[in-house]
Amino acid sequence: MDLSHILLLVVAGVAAGGVNAIAGGGSLITFPGLIAAGLPSVDANVTNSVSVFPGYVSSVAGSRADLAGQGGRVRSVVPAAVAGSVGGCVLLLVTPGRVFEVIVPFLVLGAAATLAFQERLRGLVGHPRAMSPRRAAVTLQVVVFVGAIYGGYFGAALGVMYVAALALVLDEPLKRINALKNVLSATVGLVTVLVFAFFADVHWAAVATLAPATIVGGYAGARVARRLPARVLKYLIVTFGTAIGLLLLYRAFR
Repeated sequence: MDLSHILLLVVAGVAAGGVNAIAGGGSLITFPGLIAAGLPSVDANVTNSVSVFPGYVSSVAGSRADLAGQGGRVRSVVPAAVAGSVGGCVLLLVTPGRVFEVIVPFLVLGAAATLAFQERLRGLVGHPRAMSPRRAAVTLQVVVFVGAIYGGYFGAALGVMYVAALALVLDEPLKRINALKNVLSATVGLVTVLVFAFFADVHWAAVATLAPATIVGGYAGARVARRLPARVLKYLIVTFGTAIGLLLLYRAFR
């Protein structure tokens, strides 16, 4: 990589870390950056997954105040996140990606729409307070597991999908849901790092450039997210999700 590529990846990393902490979808910034730096698409995908992990960790640090009282919930869902992430990584490594590439844009757009019309959907599926404890626990595990499969396979807009789904099943303020999303994203990210480090072609020079930048952006973004009114945070997530979904749709069918 020459100096222009390094500067490009630093800027992309800071921006992606902030976007991931606030809404999710930062990989749609770093992935094109890696392509522009000359990496083949598959190598760029796995390198991107490894690179953004430190940013997820710093997002957790930045939102730790909103994780207070959620320790038991976090411990209960981490195993599902790990299992789903492993499954998603295996899918990426052993299956052709065309079918999933076509499905992904609709999943992202669906997640953004779910969050946008959250209250109406709650009227149809029931408010979280109306769920029995067993049903709520099972639903939460399913949401985390399915989201982690997606995250292990592709990962872009994982945060949007998690926030949208968790908001339907948890009776919590959006800031606390966003903090839980950061933990789940970091868990998925750790699994992808371990799997891809051993079984995929990771370009470590690019990782060394991107990763520190995502740490800075992730921590700053999480601090900003904590100060945003719930309505503004919701609009930002919906906007990011819709834009990312449309971009993925264009890429899938161009």
